[in-house]
Amino acid sequence: MTLPVALSGSDVIGQAKTGTGKTLGFGLPLLERVTVPADVEAGRAKPEQLTDAPQALVVVPTRELCQQVTNDLLTAGKVRNVRVLAIYGGRAYEPQVEALKKGVDVIVGTPGRLLDLAGQKKLDLKHIRALVLDEADEMLDLGFLPDVEKIMNMLPPRRQTMLFSATMPGAVIGLARRYMSQPTHIRASEPDDVGKTVANTAQYVYRAHNMDKPELVARILQADGRGLAMVFCRTKRTAADLADQLAQRGFASGAVHGDLGQGAREQALRAFRNGKVDVLVCTDVAARGIDVEGVTHVINYQSPEEEKTYLHRIGRTGRAGAKGIAITLVDWDDIPRWQLINKALELKFNDPPETYSTSPHLFEELSIPVGTKGVLPRSERTRAGLGAEEVEDLGETGGRGGPRGRGGRSGHSSGPAAAAAAPPVERERPARTPRS
Repeated sequence: MTLPVALSGSDVIGQAKTGTGKTLGFGLPLLERVTVPADVEAGRAKPEQLTDAPQALVVVPTRELCQQVTNDLLTAGKVRNVRVLAIYGGRAYEPQVEALKKGVDVIVGTPGRLLDLAGQKKLDLKHIRALVLDEADEMLDLGFLPDVEKIMNMLPPRRQTMLFSATMPGAVIGLARRYMSQPTHIRASEPDDVGKTVANTAQYVYRAHNMDKPELVARILQADGRGLAMVFCRTKRTAADLADQLAQRGFASGAVHGDLGQGAREQALRAFRNGKVDVLVCTDVAARGIDVEGVTHVINYQSPEEEKTYLHRIGRTGRAGAKGIAITLVDWDDIPRWQLINKALELKFNDPPETYSTSPHLFEELSIPVGTKGVLPRSERTRAGLGAEEVEDLGETGGRGGPRGRGGRSGHSSGPAAAAAAPPVERERPARTPRS
């Protein structure tokens, strides 16, 4: 639905459920708008239209999404040899600056690093013909808005602007119209697919006790037919702790959250995509746009903040027509918050049943074999684990300790634990002169 409108050069606000292919909805028109040497050879463009400055810009909220969109666009633009570059923080500047000097056609980036390079005059935005805000409601949120506005002020006024997201509150659309000229608002959905959530994702909501949740999750992860699973936590600390606990229980788990260095974040996501790790514990940084094949279960370890977050989180499964299962564990304190989400999305889980790791209905509904315990049997520990995936050296910026964020959180002895094991060194103290 968006292709003919976007190809004609009109401004577009595109909205469709998670996992329905929005990336190519804006990606293909972008790749068509860009002039590359292949077009000159085919006689579709004049040689003077060629430029080494970027001609299209995609702005995304997270680094992981930035990488993913870049890879999708590279694949789609392979035949015409379109040069696509990812620009995001947490890795060295030099390779990005080098690539810009050589020339690029499409840039995919996060706001911070884009502004950095544009401010240093390394990134020229004067030739941009098309701008896309992916996950637009997040990009126009209070946190990103000032940066996005600065970027927009650097672009030529005559350009095509496109916004895409699964959730588009009215306020965002109102705000967007300030930056767009006569946009077409396209909402795509299946005629029989009513409701805000994706129809082929089965949803379960349980009222669970905080102390019992790790045990609950460990049992859910042994359900029949489980492929890859994503577990969402609200805080970085909870995510780090849960990933450690699951690893101790024998699961091949990795973590993605803001306290990890960029190398460790990318290592965990790569291991998850390659199947070396089958449980990814993450904060909401991975809730938007991340597309991994074979995710059968999404577990909300803690109730999400709002209904938008819930839609994006559970949208990591049931993508591109596949079936998925979404399980939400709601704490006693979080019941009022959950009821607001339930009402906003018109779901039928206003009073979630009280559930423990031993509750029979849990085993029945999620087809967990009876007698399953909270530790993965040794015979089933077949995955290579996080350690099998190399950590790339990205020349990280932002000084968050070693390659694994703070104090090295892998099984290796580094950081504070190793320091504690070394014998203390006696220092000689200089004699103090008494105060006068």
